[in-house]
Amino acid sequence: MFPKKPLTKGSHIRVLSPSSSIHRLGGFEANLAAKERLEALGFHLSFSSHYLVPADALDSVPIADRVADLHEAFADESVDAILATIGGSNANELLPYLDYALIAQNPKILCGYSDTTALLNAIYAKTGLVTIMGPSYSSFKMVEGQPYQTASWLAATSLASYDLTPSPEWSSDAWYDPSLPRQFFPTTWKVYAHGRASGTAIGGNLSTFGLLRGTPYAPQPDRYVLFLEEAESDDYIEFNRHLAAILQAYPDPQAVLIGRFPKECQMTEETLLYILDKHPVLKTIPVLYDLDFAHTQPLFSLRIGAQVTVDTSNLSIRFD
Repeated sequence: MFPKKPLTKGSHIRVLSPSSSIHRLGGFEANLAAKERLEALGFHLSFSSHYLVPADALDSVPIADRVADLHEAFADESVDAILATIGGSNANELLPYLDYALIAQNPKILCGYSDTTALLNAIYAKTGLVTIMGPSYSSFKMVEGQPYQTASWLAATSLASYDLTPSPEWSSDAWYDPSLPRQFFPTTWKVYAHGRASGTAIGGNLSTFGLLRGTPYAPQPDRYVLFLEEAESDDYIEFNRHLAAILQAYPDPQAVLIGRFPKECQMTEETLLYILDKHPVLKTIPVLYDLDFAHTQPLFSLRIGAQVTVDTSNLSIRFD
């Protein structure tokens, strides 16, 4: 099931915080550049009722407040799309308390990345609604790389077919602090194993996606393509453990697409290939790595729950 409306100029976007609060990012005023950029694209923004509630010791607000904000956004007929503020570490706390019938009756665009992985996959699993892994509200503060990031997001939210393409260049620096220098490198998507395959896109942040294993919120499509990436807090040792666990829970992927690792993971290409070599299934299906999603910048937008076709012969990734 696709959202009822595509994102177009004049659409109303509700910004809310399913995990970390805006206070983690310095507060509302410190992030006005994101609001201004989205408004310059032609969108109307509003913020959830509990948006400015003071953050707790985990940089979040009470579960009940976050659940209420999501329900309010889905129930409000004037809201066309929902955008998460940022990731965090506890979006999975919300899953038992969500009204999935309400969400299914009001299908609309929901977008975020990182910890929002839990919400995106759970809502797809419980309702069939296609969700979008892409930039968060705070991501629109970024200047360098923003044209690529915005173009991919607009393509995904158009609800038409579109192709993922490599960014011109990428960075693993603190994009959210313009006072710090940034270093960019040419983008090269890489092939571990060749092939062509189609399936339903699931996954996202690997450690967060793993939290859904064994719960009613883990998606179970018949044929699936795994999108997997790690955040700055999980190094190559954690990736090794998390990948093994996911391939035990999802042993028959049609393809595996791996996001580029942030520098904090200390992942080298030699180490990554060593880890991939451990798993025989990865030699029999298309596997790409160093792709533009999640914790390096800029990032492309992908649809969780939608059909995707991967062809390594021309590095093609197409959502239908």
